[in-house]
Amino acid sequence: MTDTTSAADTAASSTTFTTRSPATGAPLAEHPVDGAEKVAHAVAQARKVQEGWAALPAARRRDQLLRWKRSLAAELGTVARTVSQETGKPAGDAELEVVLTLEHLAWAARNAGRVLRRRKAGTTLFTVHQRASLVYRPLGVVGVIGPWNYPCYTPMGSVGYALAAGNAVVLKPSELTPATGLLLADLFDAAVPEHAGLLTTVTGGASTGEALARSGVDKLAFTGSPGTARKVMAVCAESLTPFLAECGGKDAVIVTADADLDAAAEAIVWGALSNAGQTCAGVERVYAVREIHEELCRRVVERATALRTGTEDGAAYGPMTMPGQVPVVERHVTGAVESGGLALLGGPESVKAPYVEPVVLTGVPEDAAAMTEETFGPVVVVNSVADVDEAVDRANASRYALGAAVFSGSTRTGAAVASRLRAGAVSVNSVLGFAAVPALPFGGAQESGFGRIHGEEGLRAFASVQSMTVQRFSPPIALTSFEVPAAVRERAVRMAQSLHRRR
Repeated sequence: MTDTTSAADTAASSTTFTTRSPATGAPLAEHPVDGAEKVAHAVAQARKVQEGWAALPAARRRDQLLRWKRSLAAELGTVARTVSQETGKPAGDAELEVVLTLEHLAWAARNAGRVLRRRKAGTTLFTVHQRASLVYRPLGVVGVIGPWNYPCYTPMGSVGYALAAGNAVVLKPSELTPATGLLLADLFDAAVPEHAGLLTTVTGGASTGEALARSGVDKLAFTGSPGTARKVMAVCAESLTPFLAECGGKDAVIVTADADLDAAAEAIVWGALSNAGQTCAGVERVYAVREIHEELCRRVVERATALRTGTEDGAAYGPMTMPGQVPVVERHVTGAVESGGLALLGGPESVKAPYVEPVVLTGVPEDAAAMTEETFGPVVVVNSVADVDEAVDRANASRYALGAAVFSGSTRTGAAVASRLRAGAVSVNSVLGFAAVPALPFGGAQESGFGRIHGEEGLRAFASVQSMTVQRFSPPIALTSFEVPAAVRERAVRMAQSLHRRR
């Protein structure tokens, strides 16, 4: 995922920054550049509110979060309009983003009590006198640095789960989409006034994010580029603040010879072009076996050709949200063609800032930037491979490891191929299927970051596990005592040795 060229940081010496429509450049709103003092105050206030929140029974926290969820659902139109204005995405896409957010918030609220309740742990022959258990406790205050491409859905994957785990949250939304983050906090305060301030939003650019990393939060969840993740993680390392990073991907789709090509083409076009290709787990590379490669390309081009860009009703996707990403897309497309790739649809001329019309490429060398770097635009490369083994090798050759997909006529075969892919999440016969399932964790490895949000792992990511033993009775042999005779200790060691040699 790419980062912004921050208007807030450009104006860091001033006290405010202006957000603008990605489509027209017209100003939308003015927001404060929150400095270290303001951020520190927000964290301190959140910590006070969190004490009462953490003291609530899990069922009470669930009820409060569901009240907030109902408020978000009632204001879906308002939230979606804000998202659409700030990102430029069509209203329907923004509404879908809010719906997915509601699904995840509902799951986190309803499952936190079960996932984070005290759990018994087994003991052994030598610890049978102990009752062992695991206790999950809130971390305290969680900092969240959110992205601009999905300003509601993505940060809420951390915000909602952290709140459900009993924490307070200070959110720093992207400086391109601050109004969305502010609206989320305002709706929380209105829905749960007795815990107002539990979710606080601070606004600004990189300097505000750095202040949040230095503020003493108990964990920081970040979404952005690998380069920025390293900088933020370095700041967190100074105080050993735990860090969770989601840094985008270069997701691949594998299409086997017996796949449903209509279904594959439809999914590839949507996965590559929806939200103007600005999706961290979107489709950027496709590897189709030789027998069906040409036909798949034809169907992909046919569908992509029918799409329209713009802001009017019926547009498939809108402008590029971040102006600085347009030249990156242009560089990737131009480089792909110059290195021998063939443009089946569009080409360098498709870049008409702030819009990029659909681009479908094939025969692009694997070392081209369009194959190795995150393009984050409406561009897809469909390359031919000899067989599935080659497809898997090429898919796994990326330094990113976030998501992937497999299309196969056999779901069993598709699942087998998926299990060979080095990706944090894989869909078979669909793209991004995992993103809509709240019970599934989401995250990647290598340049895609580390840690998980969503699902049970996402709840536990925002909790501190405490191991506890309670001695139920005195052990026959008290090995943790200086009073134990050496001969008794020796017999215990020999008995353990004998047991483990036989098992």
